[in-house]
Amino acid sequence: MATSPIGAGRPKTRGTVLNSIRKARTISRVELAASTGVTAATITQVVRELMDLGLVLEVGRGVSTGGKPPTLLQLNPHARYAVGILFERNICVIVIVDLTGRQVARTSFPGTALLPPEQALSLVASRVDALLDTAGVDRGKVLGVGLATYGPQDREAGVLLTHQPTAEWFGYPVAPRLSEILGQPVLLDNDAAAAAIGEHWLGAVEQDTFGCLYMASGLGGGVVVDGEVYRGVSSNGVEIGHITIDINGELCACGNYGCLANYAEPAAVIGQALEEPSLGRRLGLSPAATDVLPGFARIATAAIAGDPTARALIERSARHLGTAAVTLTSLFDLDLIVLAGPSFATAGPIYRSVIEEEVQRRTFARRAHPVRVVTSVSGSDAAAIGGAVLVLQSEMASLQLDARA
Repeated sequence: MATSPIGAGRPKTRGTVLNSIRKARTISRVELAASTGVTAATITQVVRELMDLGLVLEVGRGVSTGGKPPTLLQLNPHARYAVGILFERNICVIVIVDLTGRQVARTSFPGTALLPPEQALSLVASRVDALLDTAGVDRGKVLGVGLATYGPQDREAGVLLTHQPTAEWFGYPVAPRLSEILGQPVLLDNDAAAAAIGEHWLGAVEQDTFGCLYMASGLGGGVVVDGEVYRGVSSNGVEIGHITIDINGELCACGNYGCLANYAEPAAVIGQALEEPSLGRRLGLSPAATDVLPGFARIATAAIAGDPTARALIERSARHLGTAAVTLTSLFDLDLIVLAGPSFATAGPIYRSVIEEEVQRRTFARRAHPVRVVTSVSGSDAAAIGGAVLVLQSEMASLQLDARA
């Protein structure tokens, strides 16, 4: 990405000002100076630079406090765009967001991860191009692509470090190759981490520290601390699906024993449903199905509709996820857990209620503060939107923006 030719000595200040305008949505120069601690003279100059770049607009007058009414500023949503992709074994979701993070276009299709990497990425790239064309987005205004997928992964190198869903994906340079095909920078990130930071960046979560449980076909977690995702040593932190909940449990594919995922994620719930022959037949479940999301959705729908057997299975999964939530709250002293991902789309109310009951009953610091459990405002698209947001966040942090019109 090109570096801004204007005010090259102040990229950090410009990024800070731009991000403050984004957070406030509408703000005056005086308010910017107060909120950032930057002098009024510098604010005036930086805002002028951002307006010259087309990133910021004047949008009218505020309320006078005795003198001349202040001029209000907003981001120009059409100045830049970012693409977000949820790349999952069972589903691929692509979104385009504008500079404010607002979704302007979306598409989804069955997962491509069972295809060979080259074929899968070529298909994804073609869908990205088609969506940009349909939305009428100028590619010169696209900052890049955020690719949210499962791990473990080498985020810096853009490489997957997992044999899932097939051995061909292990060590594959998924981000560099997709970047080459699309002709756009591509950032790789964990789907749960992307979902978490997307919720915060878009203002759905007002506080700066919270946890996220993410469930698609698999199960993951994320923690945002002071507005930044906790990543750990190799950006593979908070893999909540692989904490042990039964030391005598079966071997997991990750190498651990008794992992939470083996009891609570969609494939596990489907396996439990198949042990109930009448339920399996009624819902048309098959042990040979490679796409677990439709089968899990049928169980969730039946649970919401009042089927006692289906509801018992969903509640059992939710109780196990309650253990994950309690673990997160105790480790990080959290008071908010966000539930995000496609698998919460139907039975989210059951999960939210059961998980909140668990954390209120079992969290170590429950006498010091309550713990809320809420569902994501981005729903099934949380990770894809978060991927796009990570691109915007990266650009605002470094302000590697040029004067493209």
